[in-house]
Amino acid sequence: MLKRYVNSVIGVVAVLTLSFGARAQTAPSKQPAVAKSQKAASAPRRDLSGIWDVADRMEGISPTGVKSHAPFTAWGEDVANNLYKPGDGPRRVPIGLVNDPLDSCDPAGFPRNLLFELRPFQIVQTPNQVLMLYQYQRVWRVIWKDGRGLPKDPDPQWYGYSVGKWADDYTFVVNTVGMDERTWLDNAGNPHSSELRVEERYHRLDHDTMELTVKIDDPKAYTEPWLGRDKFRLTLLPANTSFMEMICAPTEAEAYKKVISQSSFKITFCSTPQGRLLACFCLPSTWSSIHFNIRSATCKLFLSCISMWLFPNCPYFGRCIIIASPPAAFT
Repeated sequence: MLKRYVNSVIGVVAVLTLSFGARAQTAPSKQPAVAKSQKAASAPRRDLSGIWDVADRMEGISPTGVKSHAPFTAWGEDVANNLYKPGDGPRRVPIGLVNDPLDSCDPAGFPRNLLFELRPFQIVQTPNQVLMLYQYQRVWRVIWKDGRGLPKDPDPQWYGYSVGKWADDYTFVVNTVGMDERTWLDNAGNPHSSELRVEERYHRLDHDTMELTVKIDDPKAYTEPWLGRDKFRLTLLPANTSFMEMICAPTEAEAYKKVISQSSFKITFCSTPQGRLLACFCLPSTWSSIHFNIRSATCKLFLSCISMWLFPNCPYFGRCIIIASPPAAFT
């Protein structure tokens, strides 16, 4: 089943090799650089509409989880250390023991969709709602801004119940409750309880730039509130940007698990222009592995797209997972 990807992967490899600045099909077209002397246009009042993307791709993916969090309570520590078995982060386990719900194509849920694999998303405003349309998993959220309050005893939902209001002309604040405990906070298996309350602050700096801050408040799991994102930079994309389809298909998830169980990893290391050393996991199964002896920028592009493009359920999100027969240029 996975053989249908081989030719496409080779094509992407060739494109990335020929063009240093090229984007793989998971990424939007690069916007023209703005001259340093050109001042950014002012932000429109009370308007977040548009297609937004992360300024730092790796920070958006966050494959190893959040940078830090508040200390666990006894309950949180028990869940994190004894129940959740993540494929990455400080409590990482061998792949055969991973029990990440994403591996079975469960929804990422909220706020994991903001703390892991944050990809391009579109904001649509109506008189009573703000709609968040996400590329990753092709899901959406409804944020009510008609003055209603949060439900007192909500039934759990994958993406909770959200209400928002303008704190000022350029800052929109969202509060969300009622998240399903089956979801994880991030890719490192940090837990949350049904008492979780999340505050998002979208602060528009100018026409093309916005900051996102995400505050986690869960007294059952953590001893104090903490920030999952702190003034995380977002940039406005052209209005004609198209989203790639990133959907976890159960049939492909099962095929991937089968390949993983029958294969051994070959690990190659590469570095990005920022100096990060990244492990690229290749599967020497019935295909030959591509050997990386190419520009670091190409490795970074692989890091940001190929593993999710081939295997939406891959527990090593953000790592290079490539199965293909290598072109002569790469042998």
